[in-house]
Amino acid sequence: MIITVTPNTAIDRTLFVPEFRLEKTIRSSRVVLGMGGKGTDASWVLGAIGAPNRALGFAAGLAGERMRTMLEERGSETDFVWVDGETRVNIILVHEDGQGQSTFTVDTLKVTEADQAALRERFAGSMVDGKSVILGGSPPRGVRPDLYADLVAEARRHGVPVILDASGETLRAAISYRPTIIKPNRDELAQITGRTIGSLQDIYQAARAVYDEHGVQMVVTLGEEGALAVLADRAYRIPPLDLEVVSSAGAGDAVLAGMAVSFANGEPLEEGLRLGFAAAGAVMLTPATADCRKEDVDRLLEKIEIIPYSP
Repeated sequence: MIITVTPNTAIDRTLFVPEFRLEKTIRSSRVVLGMGGKGTDASWVLGAIGAPNRALGFAAGLAGERMRTMLEERGSETDFVWVDGETRVNIILVHEDGQGQSTFTVDTLKVTEADQAALRERFAGSMVDGKSVILGGSPPRGVRPDLYADLVAEARRHGVPVILDASGETLRAAISYRPTIIKPNRDELAQITGRTIGSLQDIYQAARAVYDEHGVQMVVTLGEEGALAVLADRAYRIPPLDLEVVSSAGAGDAVLAGMAVSFANGEPLEEGLRLGFAAAGAVMLTPATADCRKEDVDRLLEKIEIIPYSP
């Protein structure tokens, strides 16, 4: 069983618009509903490809109920801690002319210390049948940055691999507890290392420094440049696929899902990278956040290149 944890759960409502300008009524041509929040995004992808998973985190209100229903209908198990407030409803504006997209989000969950203790308890219980763990996203207001550190430590006590996708104080608090692998982007890598990141060699050297200090492997996502995976004793460059992108929202979370499958199945991480980036490509072919079709994932698998990299 793959366990995902999303402290700040969300639903994403995506609007396709011809333009965005202040003080003007903008009519969208299409509106779709998708999953939101990194861990639940990964669960959404895992459900699409038929990988058993259980989604944990904080949820609230009618939006939380709808999110839970969406996940369970996709095939995921859920075990959320129900709190006050409301699960977020994010708004994503996608420009129809291909110029890009923007996300509008706000914290609406109200999480207490007792809620956090309950999540820690449920997470510890999930380690009985957990084969790999995905921790993702920034915590909502009121949640201490060391929540992920506690969860990483709990998973490692049980020998369960941990994939962490976080930033800022949350990442800095957790990294010394040695998650198995993290997935920063270029800017986040610069933040945690204090280095100026420019070239691919800069990225490799910064990621290698993190591994030497903390023993944490890394997949650095680089947008249109693809990604660089820096593992314990090897590194790979992963070029981007040539796709007509509909929406990129949730694509990075599909990479988390692919890696979690390889850890859960005891497969080489290279297989997880291949599956994750194929799933990311499949997500970009759909309008809703983190949505994908298994047939697209299967078709794109053979197109993913995992190229050995040496500086």
